[in-house]
Amino acid sequence: MADAGRVTIPEIVARKGRGPKIVQVTCYDFPTAVVLGRAGVDIAMVGDSLAQVALGYPETLNVTAEEVLHHVKAVSRAGLRTLVVADMPFLSYQPSIETAVRNAGRFLQEGGAAAVKIEGGRDNVATIKAVVDAGIPVMGHVGQIPQSIHRFGGFVVRGETPDEAEQILDDALAFEGAGAFAVTLEMMPASLGKRITEKLAIPTISSGAGPHCDGQVMIWNDLLGMNFGPVHPTCVKEYATLGDQAVQAVRRFADEVRRGVYPGPEHSY
Repeated sequence: MADAGRVTIPEIVARKGRGPKIVQVTCYDFPTAVVLGRAGVDIAMVGDSLAQVALGYPETLNVTAEEVLHHVKAVSRAGLRTLVVADMPFLSYQPSIETAVRNAGRFLQEGGAAAVKIEGGRDNVATIKAVVDAGIPVMGHVGQIPQSIHRFGGFVVRGETPDEAEQILDDALAFEGAGAFAVTLEMMPASLGKRITEKLAIPTISSGAGPHCDGQVMIWNDLLGMNFGPVHPTCVKEYATLGDQAVQAVRRFADEVRRGVYPGPEHSY
């Protein structure tokens, strides 16, 4: 049973321009969800970054709706106050409006999420509106959108030219117009993040879009210094070095096993 004090969509929307800033962290399993809940994080995003961060795929395009759903269920079982949002992966909403509504509904009905995140904007307004009209809250995602990585030629900062900046602003406005409750702004100049934030009546969540947005998101593994992949974005700040500590701990365990130190009498029944 979910905690009665769980963060709600209206609460997130009400913090637009008023604060406190919205804190969002990606989350892929039950123990991480417990940590985020106890730490007072507002939104746990089960992102399609699951593909690279937790499943070892080369890019987000490889993860399926079934795989994301599996992890959404695990995160939701923590039952804490954090709002759970499920990221809709590649091909879970693009083929048709019917497909989008059905898959989005599964993330809530089976997964226990409170909302879904969809990339795009102007090109899929009808889809976004249909999902919202089905009673499913939607968070948008504009700027650098990972599911279109090949279109943009890789993970690059977007919106540096006037034309592209206008297109991204239009995408954000399209999400607002279609009924989204918030929009993620990824990898764009801070000045554009500020401009979009001031233009929209719904909250913006920055993923490398500067300090002027209504909230910030960080990938769990990046935050804790556990990013073992080749990409280390400029916007990431490591608040711990748990990756190195984990290697050292396992190395000590292996050494003690090989030397016959572990288990000792105190560890035996």
